[in-house]
Amino acid sequence: MPEVHFSLRWPDGSSQRCTSPSRTIERALAAGARYPVDELVRRAGDALAAGSERVRAAHGFPCSAAAATAEAITERARGQVGHVGVEGVWRAPGRSRFGAPERLDGHVECVVVGGGQAGLAISHELTAAGVEHLVLERHRIAHSWREERWEAFCLVTPNWQCRLPGHPYPVDDPDGFMLRDEIVAYVEAFAASFGPPLHEGVDVRAVEAAGEGFLVRTSHGDLTAGQVVLAVGGYHVPSVPALGANLPDRVTQVHSARYRSPHALPDGAVLVVGSGQSGAQIAEDLHLAGREVHLAVGTAPRVARRHRGRDVVAWLADMGHYDMPIDEHPEGLAARREANHYVTGRDGGRDIDLRAFAAEGMHLHGRLAGSAGGALRFAGDLRANLDAADATKQRIEDGIDRWIAEHGVDAPPAERYVAPWAPASGEPTTLALAEVSSVVWATGFRSDWSWVRLPAFDGTGYPVHRRGVTSVSGLFVLGLPWLHTWGSGRFAGIARDAEHLAGAIAAQAGTAVEPAAA
Repeated sequence: MPEVHFSLRWPDGSSQRCTSPSRTIERALAAGARYPVDELVRRAGDALAAGSERVRAAHGFPCSAAAATAEAITERARGQVGHVGVEGVWRAPGRSRFGAPERLDGHVECVVVGGGQAGLAISHELTAAGVEHLVLERHRIAHSWREERWEAFCLVTPNWQCRLPGHPYPVDDPDGFMLRDEIVAYVEAFAASFGPPLHEGVDVRAVEAAGEGFLVRTSHGDLTAGQVVLAVGGYHVPSVPALGANLPDRVTQVHSARYRSPHALPDGAVLVVGSGQSGAQIAEDLHLAGREVHLAVGTAPRVARRHRGRDVVAWLADMGHYDMPIDEHPEGLAARREANHYVTGRDGGRDIDLRAFAAEGMHLHGRLAGSAGGALRFAGDLRANLDAADATKQRIEDGIDRWIAEHGVDAPPAERYVAPWAPASGEPTTLALAEVSSVVWATGFRSDWSWVRLPAFDGTGYPVHRRGVTSVSGLFVLGLPWLHTWGSGRFAGIARDAEHLAGAIAAQAGTAVEPAAA
């Protein structure tokens, strides 16, 4: 069974490092959360007891270490008043088949930074093209899927869109939606299918110019390279509004990247800030678990899961939407800054209808605007934001309807949406902080390219590129949203982008391979 370590910060300022014999503690305690002393003792005790029972079931005897840890926590709690902070919850590292040597040095034709699906995809194509390269991953393969997604997470795109190079999703469920652990297994199986020259646990600390190539400084030594691919996506640092610093210490604050399950958050009502894909799905996750939920609704659009007998994704694929390059997008490069439409693949896929949640008891508010006097303030724009999201959904359906009519497709008739709930006039714009115990910040990420010390970025810090080929000769980016098409930052389009870049890299390296056609 995998050991899980956790670190506690007690009200008296002391810290305590503990170990659970199984992952049961992950469902009881959330990294970054704060629990009243009595609640912390109860949660940890129940989780450790459950872990001990798992040991009994597997080996025929309970775990004495779990009982000792529970007793130590109980003893530390005596006489303490206030809240206990969970400084971290982490699993003991498993053995890796892609471990790094003690030291890296020398020269390699191409260094790929990042071992997620983007880094693995370009490695697959460079391997096929015969280009010498190394892939350097700070953590483990599929780290973000493994460590930055909640328990019930699943893709919102169907399995048939999962098309890593030479490795389509293998299960006979094309219209299903991969769960978190299935995604990890899919990416790991892809790596195993061709054996990339990958080193896990290597932190790339800087990429600099060096002669006609690059100097790549890492935690394991320095490499020189003729070419570098930055396959680290664009979501690097969790973004939390400044007003978070003004909330009382007793309020647990967790970014969506650290949210794991409804059960791990402290007892009491939860405020989710942000209604993009993550925020809407986390609010649903909490709501389905019976938690009292407040949701600050922003301007993210929504889309139906199905329309006229098919998944909307299938209709849009037939319409060519996913093959449209950003150069032809009506919004041009601004499309890269658009929020994703909220919908879910949960339980086979369905709409996320915030109005329906409100009719069932979820508390909806407008955008979070500030805090003062022990209360949170919301903009009075809830009705406008809900109406705008519904209008986007309807606009997409109208486009599908036109395409169906133009192509004479036999499809069931369209069903018009009837809103099950609407905000009352004079919607409340404040919420007393005393009414919530936790805040989940589903407020996105910001990019951090500060370690790339090259003139490859515009005034906003975004890489200047054309389909991944940057303004610096030999430097490439891969895996960014709308790098070329809608699917560039997803499993759907990464193979096409990787093939294109591998052609450009191979050509510069002096092989006979030419860049793939657009």
